[in-house]
Amino acid sequence: MAKARHSVATRKRKKKVLKQAKGYWGDHSTQYQQAKRVLMHALRYAYRDRHNKKREIRALWIARINAACREAGITYSVFMNGLKKSKISLDRKILADLAVSDNAVFKKLVEKVKK
Repeated sequence: MAKARHSVATRKRKKKVLKQAKGYWGDHSTQYQQAKRVLMHALRYAYRDRHNKKREIRALWIARINAACREAGITYSVFMNGLKKSKISLDRKILADLAVSDNAVFKKLVEKVKK
């Protein structure tokens, strides 16, 4: 029986991993086993941090809204509750942008909430 040869597929698989590991430190970018191990670790971090990024951005929006609210003499929680009661449906991203770039409009929102 003839010997099975997988050299083409093996080389393709290994080159794919080494290409992804390009730029890694030391042998991590040149040796297949090292590259595979480090790449798996990196991909785990990338997956985790794609989700954490959303969490961090939301926290930043809340911090910006809170700072603008405190400046206007109201707390964040009272402001958000007031928005819901007055049926103003703006998300935190838009509110944070208003708080930073257009403070006059944000203060008008605060006045509507205070009533």
